[in-house]
Amino acid sequence: MDSLPDAILQYILSNLTAARDVAACNCVSKRWKESTDSVTSIVFPRNSFESIMETDHSDTIIRKMISSSRRLEKLVVYSPFTSKGLASWMMHVSSSLRLLELRMDNLASEEVIVEGPLKLDCIGVAKNLETLRLWGVLMMSPPKWDMFPNLRCLEIVGARTDDSALCHALRACPNLSNLLLLACEGVKSISIDLPYLEHCKLDFYGPGNSLLALTSPRLVSLDVQGCSWIRVPETRFLKNLSISNLGGRVYMVDFNNLSSLEALSIRGVQWCWDAICMILQQARDVKHLFMKVEFTGNEALQPFPEIDFVEFFNNHPKLQTFDIHGAMFAALCQKNSLKKLETGFAIPYLEEVVITVRSPLNAEQKMNTLESLLKYARGLKRMVIKILQMKSNHSSADDFCDDICKFRHMNEHLVQIE
Repeated sequence: MDSLPDAILQYILSNLTAARDVAACNCVSKRWKESTDSVTSIVFPRNSFESIMETDHSDTIIRKMISSSRRLEKLVVYSPFTSKGLASWMMHVSSSLRLLELRMDNLASEEVIVEGPLKLDCIGVAKNLETLRLWGVLMMSPPKWDMFPNLRCLEIVGARTDDSALCHALRACPNLSNLLLLACEGVKSISIDLPYLEHCKLDFYGPGNSLLALTSPRLVSLDVQGCSWIRVPETRFLKNLSISNLGGRVYMVDFNNLSSLEALSIRGVQWCWDAICMILQQARDVKHLFMKVEFTGNEALQPFPEIDFVEFFNNHPKLQTFDIHGAMFAALCQKNSLKKLETGFAIPYLEEVVITVRSPLNAEQKMNTLESLLKYARGLKRMVIKILQMKSNHSSADDFCDDICKFRHMNEHLVQIE
């Protein structure tokens, strides 16, 4: 192994990432040990120090390994560590580090430390970071971060925080293009202003009554979960939008311009009807639409009002795929929903429709709607009918299922039942 040319040895070591592999290279020969300073990336898995009982000892091992690197650019630590250990590592690699990923594991406690900084505060010295990923974060006070001018990607998964602490952390990252906050507990009302943000996913854990104001003129994709009030005034480049609230009610959505929107997904137990109408009206050019909202109503749970079949598809002429669940499908199947059908009507671009049926009520109108979709969507390539938890002691449920099976048999090249 000592006869390997320097270029090949440097290439091998520069492509190592697992901490065990880097440590093993130190044992090959003196030449290999001296060459490990070319390692640029080290990953410490969760089980890296299973045989070591004291976390302080693992802190020391990690410090020795990363300090031997001449220019460490990527550091991933899933194994347990202390705040003092993290502070010592950052002293060695803060100037060269570009990607930092840490499993913080401090959600269960308030991280009361008499001496030494908090884990989050230690990260602030790595001012050249481009990507920061944190797991299990306790952020009940603003972290002592000055500025991350080069940070483009921030991901926090599993956090307990409050509005002021989270806002302070985001202000320290003014040039973000990617933001991901998953399972963040404690957010009540937050205003985010990130001028370069393009991709954003926010998942606020709790009762589903969070308030969100987001100003990001370059936004391309947005996924929001757990908010009852959403305001995003600058959305002219937004192509993908998903809004979900499984724990509460969506009262209001305010988007200024959805002319570029291609994919829209709305989910939840209850949305106010004004919010549904507002977003559907603005998303006229949407190509892919997914709707799974069970009820409407400002307070009490209410069924969807009647929706005119012709008006709906005329208002969304570019629709290519349409996935609708029980409430929306039932609204399109009311007594007067098909009254405006004319010979000139067409659904020009619809290629795939997925329909979830949960009730045998209005079976005749529902069958008429299914037939109308086949008739007027001339380019339809696939229709999937999902029969979900249909419960009825009346024979109408069996009759309805028989009708669907006959419909599928007559159109077996297009229709399938799940």
